[in-house]
Amino acid sequence: QVQLVESGGGSVQAGGSLSLSCAASGLAFSTYRMGWFRQAPGKEREFVAGSRFPFSSTYADSVKGRFTISRDNAKNMLYLQMNNLKAEDTAVYYCAAGAAVSTWSYWGQGTQVTVSS
Repeated sequence: QVQLVESGGGSVQAGGSLSLSCAASGLAFSTYRMGWFRQAPGKEREFVAGSRFPFSSTYADSVKGRFTISRDNAKNMLYLQMNNLKAEDTAVYYCAAGAAVSTWSYWGQGTQVTVSS
């Protein structure tokens, strides 16, 4: 049974930093495309960052240069380092996994990130 569990969310001031973690189990982690999505109040879910090992990571334009996605395949962990946070980054952040670039098969339940001005 595949499980993705996010952690690390919280409340920070604008300009601050947070690091999110996603613990994956039940899948061949190193072979999976992993990603972070977010959904803000009143908004649709949007792509934030993706990691397709061993290829380059991808980022939404809105977070490029501020967020860094990384993974530890030995620990089955996915991370999202978020720096210089802005109020518009406030959202529930979801970890996702997919066996191919075109699909996202599994989702975590999300972790709340709140950025105050």
